[in-house]
Amino acid sequence: MAAALSPDQCLTMIDVRDGVDAVDTQLIDLLATRFAYMRAAARIKSDRAMVRDESRKTAVIAAAREQAESHQLPGEAIASLWNALVEVSISYELEEWDRRHSTN
Repeated sequence: MAAALSPDQCLTMIDVRDGVDAVDTQLIDLLATRFAYMRAAARIKSDRAMVRDESRKTAVIAAAREQAESHQLPGEAIASLWNALVEVSISYELEEWDRRHSTN
């Protein structure tokens, strides 16, 4: 498979779709890394109540919004997307915490 063209090089919708597919693959790889950090957090945190940190959540979402806006992306939409990402990450970390600390 050839490398995807940059957006400015695209001449057809096939070029665009190939580029979007390549970016989606990269995003999934990055999400896998992000969730690996959630597993690390579940391993490190000694108390389940430490998993949800609202001040950290607020800071992460604000940083995503700011970074998005610096790239001329819709800040509110990115903040909403990041809210969903953080909530899924918290749920994942809670599941991991429970799995690691269960007393079967």
